[in-house]
Amino acid sequence: MTHEEYLDRVTHYIKLEREDDQALLTKFKTLLHYQAGSYDQDEAYQSLDKFIKENAESTMSPGQRNRVFYMALPPSVFVPVARGLRRNAYATDGVNRIVVEKPFGKDLASSTALAKDLAQLFAEKEIFRIDHYLGKEMVKNMMTVRFANIFFSHIWNRMYIDNVQITFKEPFGTEGRGGYFDEFGIIRDVMQNHLLQILSLIAMERPISTDAEAIRDEKVKVLKCIPTIDVRDTLLGQYTRNGDKPGYLEDTTLTNKDSLTPTFAALVLWIQNERWEGVPFILKAGKALDAAKVEVRIQFRHVAGNLYKNAARNELVIRVQPDEAVYMKFNNKLPGLSYQTSQTDLDLTYGNRYVDLSIPDAYESLLLDVLRNDHSNFVRDDELDAAWRIFTPLLHKIDQHDADIKIATYKYGSRGPDALDGFVKHYGYDRSHAHYDWPVQSVLPKTD
Repeated sequence: MTHEEYLDRVTHYIKLEREDDQALLTKFKTLLHYQAGSYDQDEAYQSLDKFIKENAESTMSPGQRNRVFYMALPPSVFVPVARGLRRNAYATDGVNRIVVEKPFGKDLASSTALAKDLAQLFAEKEIFRIDHYLGKEMVKNMMTVRFANIFFSHIWNRMYIDNVQITFKEPFGTEGRGGYFDEFGIIRDVMQNHLLQILSLIAMERPISTDAEAIRDEKVKVLKCIPTIDVRDTLLGQYTRNGDKPGYLEDTTLTNKDSLTPTFAALVLWIQNERWEGVPFILKAGKALDAAKVEVRIQFRHVAGNLYKNAARNELVIRVQPDEAVYMKFNNKLPGLSYQTSQTDLDLTYGNRYVDLSIPDAYESLLLDVLRNDHSNFVRDDELDAAWRIFTPLLHKIDQHDADIKIATYKYGSRGPDALDGFVKHYGYDRSHAHYDWPVQSVLPKTD
């Protein structure tokens, strides 16, 4: 690329929302530089090192010459690039940090090998494995909701919670990325990383502090309590044509037209510890579904000896995207002369409550964390091992087309496979009051 082409590429999607944003963008461009080079040549990294010293560090004092290397690259070149950077462009009079984008391997063995190779080049404290879901506002809010509210801390266990669902929906299919997606599938793409990270924040014990390592210690502990996923606790699917919307196998970039790669998965994880024994954590994710949504739905048990037989279960819902919100579904007497029970909610929708606050993009938040040297929202090496251990046996069965693996179909734009409602019901989810309307109070008749 030319320098101008580079500037256009990196600033093309920056949103200008205020009057002075254009001036700020122009100023920002003066800070950007482009240096071309090959991944596998020491000379390229030596040129990069020289360029940084002459253009960025020449006015800095020793000890201030800190470098962040962000590797938004194919996994196949993670190690060669890290090796080239460590050998030729490693700061000698400042700190070094290296940011690695997922996927962090394809299974436990490949992830462990990658971690081992990186560990020979950079210290663990220098490595930031970025999962952008940990930068999302509502994911970062989960610890506050759990540990800063006493009424949640006492009911956050198997005595009161019946089941937990973590749902990820995309309303579009692979759309020309089938060749790439087929190598990973929906489980590797979003469940082993994004959704499992959310689960760990919901299920972990209270850390001794908000220190990054204290938080990550507790996440690792809870992940180690989860056994590998049983095939009997899975529902896998692949979307098919619906009208003018093509099915997954019709993607022109997909070479394997007999692919059994799931584009939808519902998986049940069990946490074998005192707090969560017997509570199913249902992870659901899919492409070409009926909506765009990521949410956590915690459904509580029925009230024991309930006087009101038709009362719905309480639910705490944390909507990660779109339109961030936290709301509690609860039962209330219908206003007026009736004693009918009505389901309603205590609603904290961010767009209504925090009208003058801007929520940063997840990457904005995480990049700032890198600069601050805050590892709280990044994945540690042992955490990655614990996560892959849970999923690897199931992934290998899918890859090998094991006879136990069944792939259902669902139409593009639907809620998923037809068996989905029965699947979640089997694990205790009560959907009888899933949809409700705000009651409208009747008015007195007019008199003459």
